[in-house]
Amino acid sequence: MSHARPSPEALLKAARREGRGRLKIFLGAAPGVGKTFEMLREAAELLHAGTDVVAGVIETHGRTETERLTAPFEILPRAVVVHGAHTLDEFDLDAMLSRHPQVALIDEFAHTNAPGSRHPKRWQDIEELREAGIDVLSTLNIQHVESLNDVVAGFTRVRVRETVPDAVLDNAEIEVVDLPPDELIARLQDGKVYIPAEATRALDRFFSKSNLSALRELALRRAAQTVDRHLLDHVASLGEGGVWAGGERIVVAVGDQPGSDTLIRSAKRLADALRANWTAVVIETPRTATLSAGARARMAVALDLATELGATIATVPARSVFEGLVSHICEAHATAVVIGKSRRSWWFELRHGSVVDRLVRALDDVAIHVVPVAVPSETVRQQPVARPIFAPGSLIGLGFVAANTALATLLRPLVGPNAIDLLYLLPVIATATLYGLRSSLLASIGAALAYNFFFLPPLYTLTITDPQNIVTLIVFVVVAVVASQLAGQVRREANIGARTATENAALAAFGQRLAAASDEASTATATCEEIAALLGVATVLLGRRAGRHAIITSVPDIPHFSPIDVAAADWAFDRGEVTGHDSGTLAASEWQFHPLKTALGVLGVLGVAREGGGDPIPADKRILFSTLISQASLAHERLQLEAQARDVRALQQRDDLRATLLASIGHDLKTPLTAVVAAADALSDAHGASPATVTLKSEARRLRRVFDDLVEMTRIEAGALVAKREATDLTDAVAAAAHDLRAELSCHKLILDVPPTLPLVEADPRMLHHVLVNLLGNAAKFAAAGTDIVIEGRRLPNGLTLGVLDRGPGLPAGKEAHLFDRFTRVDGDDRSGGTGLGLAIVQGFAHAMELSVTARNREQGGAAFVVLWPAALIRPTAAK
Repeated sequence: MSHARPSPEALLKAARREGRGRLKIFLGAAPGVGKTFEMLREAAELLHAGTDVVAGVIETHGRTETERLTAPFEILPRAVVVHGAHTLDEFDLDAMLSRHPQVALIDEFAHTNAPGSRHPKRWQDIEELREAGIDVLSTLNIQHVESLNDVVAGFTRVRVRETVPDAVLDNAEIEVVDLPPDELIARLQDGKVYIPAEATRALDRFFSKSNLSALRELALRRAAQTVDRHLLDHVASLGEGGVWAGGERIVVAVGDQPGSDTLIRSAKRLADALRANWTAVVIETPRTATLSAGARARMAVALDLATELGATIATVPARSVFEGLVSHICEAHATAVVIGKSRRSWWFELRHGSVVDRLVRALDDVAIHVVPVAVPSETVRQQPVARPIFAPGSLIGLGFVAANTALATLLRPLVGPNAIDLLYLLPVIATATLYGLRSSLLASIGAALAYNFFFLPPLYTLTITDPQNIVTLIVFVVVAVVASQLAGQVRREANIGARTATENAALAAFGQRLAAASDEASTATATCEEIAALLGVATVLLGRRAGRHAIITSVPDIPHFSPIDVAAADWAFDRGEVTGHDSGTLAASEWQFHPLKTALGVLGVLGVAREGGGDPIPADKRILFSTLISQASLAHERLQLEAQARDVRALQQRDDLRATLLASIGHDLKTPLTAVVAAADALSDAHGASPATVTLKSEARRLRRVFDDLVEMTRIEAGALVAKREATDLTDAVAAAAHDLRAELSCHKLILDVPPTLPLVEADPRMLHHVLVNLLGNAAKFAAAGTDIVIEGRRLPNGLTLGVLDRGPGLPAGKEAHLFDRFTRVDGDDRSGGTGLGLAIVQGFAHAMELSVTARNREQGGAAFVVLWPAALIRPTAAK
């Protein structure tokens, strides 16, 4: 079980890695497990050993122990990226390339760069660094892996938008930073990951123990998968054999005998139990070409079942089943083989041997799972297929013998009688090469009779008097039969090789044509034309248009679908299943429909039909057709992703335009609005507070707040908020907000319950003012006139809270958290002051200051909005 030479593919992969920088990813199950900490710890060891290490991006998230580890490193300044009216800080790729250290530290591998950066994703920046020969250490959470995005969203109910292609991880070294769920939950509760209020909400949602356990398992399995792939690439590049059981790999042998479905299901159960990848393999031997239609159909059904259950399908050309299986098992480094064994007679075992027994003797390190397969009695004694004795090949072979007899008669005076027997081998070998074993055996008998009749004394009789001639004839017959068998075997193997080469060439040409297609119509045309030419069928490709299927293209002509054809096509679209002719659904249809399934869903349906109503996909073409369908699906998925990328770019351009427009409006209208408010105040002072003047002042101030909300929301979305915290007196901050809203609050009794003994807090005064103005304005709008609005400050053991409490209708149960989404209106109302942005701005500013804000219903009626300062943002003085 050893390779004779290193794998060319593995050597090519190794060659590509030469000269590129090494990438090491610290993979975690969730935030807070210590990925950045572990990356900095390893980088510190490299620095101590004399390695040139430079930090490009380090996100400490305010964690003191992590910040201390950054002290020894050179940290490059961030690059300034202009986005609309805002400037954003991003990783400076050019500075790192110019500095060119041995190792670069780049945190948050899945980060999305600001618009205007050279690459849209940070992992692409890292790839450019690797191309320049720079080693990179980075961090990643498991939910950002593209192939696991849907899986994680399924049980966490949270879908992340920043994902990383799996192929990037396959070329990286992965170290799992593991932390048991209980320890991570304890870190959350201690405020070491998030501030306390955020930690409480996180524990109730994403950071539940069940979620963390599942994420931890995914991270460990993904790392093991990468390690296993690296191991196999390494041993293949060295040409080493053996199982190398770093991970379980299962191979199930599918044959033409009944019971293959039992094998497939057994292999599936074993793969699920071991959580292993599995492959269903068909060994294509010279005997395969002689199989009956029923045997081919059984193999096709078994392969369809394997595909449905998630197996990888493989076809291996080989001289024998045993040689093909051993070759594939060694190449796949399989750890287990599932194979069936039925009851055979001793005579059959004596003639053909047992593949299972030979595998057990040959594979020392592979587990052989033998599944008893009961062959139905009606299939044991199958009626032989009626074949004509004198087939065209047989007649031509006898013609070769007759021509050889005439030639031998002419050459007999020259070569003598002893060389004539060798001449008769020529027609036998020629017949075996051109027409197969059966025709060559008949030619062998004809050659023996002709040699005896025309050249062995007594001539022109079949009697042999000389014992020496009897031996000669027997040897001639044996040699002729053996030669015909060998020639026939070579012919069959050559046919298999030629067919395999033809199919591979066709697949390569099909892939190139699909790659060159740039729109749906050309992709559909390439798919229909190539499949029609390769399989000799009529094809049609259907797409969705306005909720109904529509024909994109067809070969040779546009078909006329019957109602059952339409129903079968719709079923394939809706269920993602094969329908129509010779399937389990709507089999009365003349067409067989195959869905083009991708990660984005069913993007199209391919219909195939054969003239005369025959099987559209012959059994020996099932694997080829499955590969063609997969390539067509990938091509349509590529077009869909390209279209989505164009839409995203259009949205980004629209967002840039909106940000620029709002910035321009802010500059142009700020002065006029200020003048209007000043004029309203002047009119009020000069002529008294008339109703018109009061309305003018109130609406002008409201318009200014609405406009400020729009501008601030744009800044929040762009990530341009930078909090400038300073010591802030909450009493003064509350008084300033109440003064600005004195008109709106005039119909309410405002109760200020902010003790003067509260300590100073760290906050950005301007942002805090916006937070309080929006919360007070929201309470004034929904609380009935004459009711109390309370501003309440409280010192807690783990922080400090400032709440705005009203006596309004309260909040809809279960929807408290959604109030902070943009443009949110609940039950037709808007608790954000008319624009649907006020509470979103409150949350955006609070997060920028590293505060949290929550909403709840009061027990005595009304709503309460509470802002929480963690202990780290409270000045240590006991009193002001």
